[in-house]
Amino acid sequence: MTSDALKEAIRAELPALLREDPALRAFIQDLMRDHYAARQETDDKFYQLLGDLRRDREEQARKWAEQSRKWEEQDRKWHENNASLREYIAEQKRLWEENAAERKRLWDESRTEQRRLWDENRAEQRRLWEENATERERRWEENKREFDRVHEEIMAMAERHDRSIGALGARWGMQSEATFRNALAGILERHFDVQVLHVEEYDDSGSVFGRPDQVELDVVVKDGLLILCELKSSIDKAGMYSFERKARFYEDRHARKADRLLVISPMIDKRARQVAERLGIELYSDSIDVTDL
Repeated sequence: MTSDALKEAIRAELPALLREDPALRAFIQDLMRDHYAARQETDDKFYQLLGDLRRDREEQARKWAEQSRKWEEQDRKWHENNASLREYIAEQKRLWEENAAERKRLWDESRTEQRRLWDENRAEQRRLWEENATERERRWEENKREFDRVHEEIMAMAERHDRSIGALGARWGMQSEATFRNALAGILERHFDVQVLHVEEYDDSGSVFGRPDQVELDVVVKDGLLILCELKSSIDKAGMYSFERKARFYEDRHARKADRLLVISPMIDKRARQVAERLGIELYSDSIDVTDL
């Protein structure tokens, strides 16, 4: 017999066998116990669920009844408090009306006293104002001088920033190097009452650039001092060496030693600073930073 034929035979005969054979029925029930709950167990769970629902409903009803009682109690207290509040307001209104005349009298007295104190205080303030007129004038002059000093510092700072921006412009070709140099020279002339001379001389021997060429240099002469300057928007290591050679060329040409060598530039390369330190060249980021000439 095949497996399918056996299954068909079991389906056909099993119901009758279960009704007629208690042992087989018990065997089948025991076999299926892990998969299906017994009827009694199912009934017990169902009735337990119904009992839980009934208890929950009864508990909810009890809570609602308790809440309703609290609301009624709260409503009663509210009405009591409202009645007390109305009585309090009525009493306050009565007292207010009874004391109206006394309040008016006190108000008139207080206003008269305040006016008297105001007049006395105003007279005292006028007296103090007149006594301190000289001191105020002195302080005003001091504050004005301080304001002027701060204003000059702010304007100097603004000019410094303008020159820094101008240096960037000259660096990137937005304005000429000569325009920037003239601005720095103008600051020197205005701050130190000197004349900055822009000297151009021809180097026949080529000692500055390695071949004959025109040499440009700024010269400041004051009270017998000879100061040679390089006024540029920016300067690097090679430019620092070039300035030193131009200075020596000028000294040899005029047989006179320079008292000071100055480089004034808002943008000085780090390596150029090292060169300047070795060569004894003074560095300044702006003309107004220069020490007394």
